[in-house]
Amino acid sequence: MKRVSVRHSPIHGKGVFALRVLSAGERVFEYKGLVTTWREAARTYARRADAGHTFLFGLSDGRVIDGGRGGNGARWLNHACKANCEAIEQSGRVYINALRDIEVGEELFIDYALEISAKSRDSVGEYTCRCGARRCRGTMLAPI
Repeated sequence: MKRVSVRHSPIHGKGVFALRVLSAGERVFEYKGLVTTWREAARTYARRADAGHTFLFGLSDGRVIDGGRGGNGARWLNHACKANCEAIEQSGRVYINALRDIEVGEELFIDYALEISAKSRDSVGEYTCRCGARRCRGTMLAPI
């Protein structure tokens, strides 16, 4: 039985929603896509009309998973400051696990905790958070 589906999100664009109850600690799915370098991913997205909308997931070894090329529904996970899922990296692969029990119909979220260079901090408006959590940071960027 499918665990999740992708559909319109009230938070932003598309989102991932539970089709059945997901238990705390449960592995929901893997974040899939082309594993490449940041340089190649940047080149690819610089050529796209929707360059501001990327599906890149950085790995600890400096590479990146490009969910926009060969990816799956995990690329539609939206950000929330109080996420109900977390990303776990194991051997160059990224898995999405539930942090708590998630009800049928509930949208799944991860905390993007994006990191950008100090000189790019001028464009923080591009990283505005829309999660609406009571203690929302106001940004998808990692706390400084």
